[in-house]
Amino acid sequence: MNGKENGMNTVTLRVNRFTPRPERGRERGGSPFARKSSPFGDSGASARRRPRGKQWVQEYTLSVRPEDTVLDCLLTIKRTIDPTLAFRYSCGHGICGSDAVAINGTPTLLCTAMVRDWAKPAGTQVDNEGFRHTGDDFQPVPAQDGDDLGVIELAALPGFPVRRDLVADIDQMLDQIKKLKPYLQANDDLVTTEDGKIDAFEYLQNPQQLAKYELLSNCIACGTCEGSCPVYAGGEAFIGPAALIAASRFINDSRDMQTAARMDAIDSADGIAACQSVRACSRECPRGIDVGEEIWQLIAQIKER
Repeated sequence: MNGKENGMNTVTLRVNRFTPRPERGRERGGSPFARKSSPFGDSGASARRRPRGKQWVQEYTLSVRPEDTVLDCLLTIKRTIDPTLAFRYSCGHGICGSDAVAINGTPTLLCTAMVRDWAKPAGTQVDNEGFRHTGDDFQPVPAQDGDDLGVIELAALPGFPVRRDLVADIDQMLDQIKKLKPYLQANDDLVTTEDGKIDAFEYLQNPQQLAKYELLSNCIACGTCEGSCPVYAGGEAFIGPAALIAASRFINDSRDMQTAARMDAIDSADGIAACQSVRACSRECPRGIDVGEEIWQLIAQIKER
């Protein structure tokens, strides 16, 4: 397709690619906070190997519309240029969180990242370590038809081992969330009507009680907060911000009867105490959660008890 067609521009995607070659005898890299006795690091986590293989940077130049998403670009590459390119996505609308990667060094979702917001002039320095990306002075200029929008750099989500190309292994994050029992643990009372009949299977709350955890229930476990965190390193020690948000969601739920046990579970050296309060985890949450502030409030709750 010609980039000079109406409404079309060119953009170059610079993709960090990786093809694994499993090899024994090399330990997976971990956090400086890691300990073999960590309650959050699976006993098998330290024993898991980081696959070695071929790593290279590959460029793809496309004709796009500025309002296209980076996911749109990758799908075009996959379907028409290079079927070997590996990336992950599902809903394509910022709901499932499966397509989190580092774009220009910043953890975010492919499906919500528009080309016009992320393309940079060729030669612009890009920080490839997402959690060290502290700001961006680049201001995109409205493109005219046929303009070269520049370059977008893509890499797998930081803080996790890479399975292939842009696909990160987030299993450890999900395992940590599961260990904190991310489901309601309440008593068995049922709401009844005045005549004693069952009215609903839900527990009633007032608006104030709902407001305490409602936003936290929007977390989609995409891992962007973990990829931004300078302490988290693939689940071998620090429990990570995603798991802490999952715990906070139920700690703040008036219907849950396991508040003390939930606080005990995260009140450890590798739990809440490992958080350095950098608040990098708040920068790019696609669901609008101020992760750093929520963790700070959780720290305060634990100190007060």
